[in-house]
Amino acid sequence: MTWRQATREEIYAYYAEEFPRYVDDLPDFISATGPKQYAVAFREAHPVRTDEVPDKDFIRRDTWQTDPSGDRTTAEFSSFEEVVEFIRHPARNDPLGRSEFALADPEVLEQPDPRPDAVYYALDHWERPWVLLVDIDAKEIARKRAADAVSDDVDDRDDEALLDAAGILDAEPIGYPYAFEDVDQAIEYGFEVRDIFEDDFDAEETMVVYSGQGVHVYLLDTDTAHRYDEQSREVLNDLLLETYDIPIDPVVTADRRRVARLPYSLHADVCSIVQPIESPAFDVRSATPEVIDE
Repeated sequence: MTWRQATREEIYAYYAEEFPRYVDDLPDFISATGPKQYAVAFREAHPVRTDEVPDKDFIRRDTWQTDPSGDRTTAEFSSFEEVVEFIRHPARNDPLGRSEFALADPEVLEQPDPRPDAVYYALDHWERPWVLLVDIDAKEIARKRAADAVSDDVDDRDDEALLDAAGILDAEPIGYPYAFEDVDQAIEYGFEVRDIFEDDFDAEETMVVYSGQGVHVYLLDTDTAHRYDEQSREVLNDLLLETYDIPIDPVVTADRRRVARLPYSLHADVCSIVQPIESPAFDVRSATPEVIDE
């Protein structure tokens, strides 16, 4: 089972050969002009056109130009195919064009064309009142499991010492701050949260997405009787954390401007395809792309 960083060549091959097959499977709300931004992370910082601007290892790009009132004027991407080209070659297809803040054209540099270590889209949306997402990360589950297992002097230990004392650093996958059982637990929690949405909130449209090191759980109903403003999201956080004792990242739920990993993008740190899943029995080994040479 492959659990390692993807190489530059593997990342390029994935977005050139496999990712286009999944574009039609993306949820409808992930379009060229719906999310307010797309974002790309790089393994190494890439230069910007002007020397005065620091090199960038993470960039956000708006999907629309706006007027001084913040209203939409001109779309930056005319189709999702243009978004795909931006993902494949961010520097060559930067929506900022020849702005001094755009990425430097790789053709005028000695260093290679940057490849996306991760691709994100903004939960803040032009056409929907909200996209509500709960993040459950295997790292948080491993940290809690270690704290429960190593009860003495927890406050005096840093995360690495704590994980080491609990034997988590020696468990597969070696070199990562969690074990496979923590990823599996995150997936189980994800479906528990989905059930809570459907049973306690009468939600009709939900989605669980394997994120590579955990899950994202979506509540997508747009009934305006439920506003899911910041206060409502804080209540939801308290419910999941305190009543159901599910380790979630409460900051992600509360922040409408967060970005989330794009479904069917590649989590390059673990060679896994981010993807919607239908069962807690999902086998993470099935998420390895075809282009990865194990």
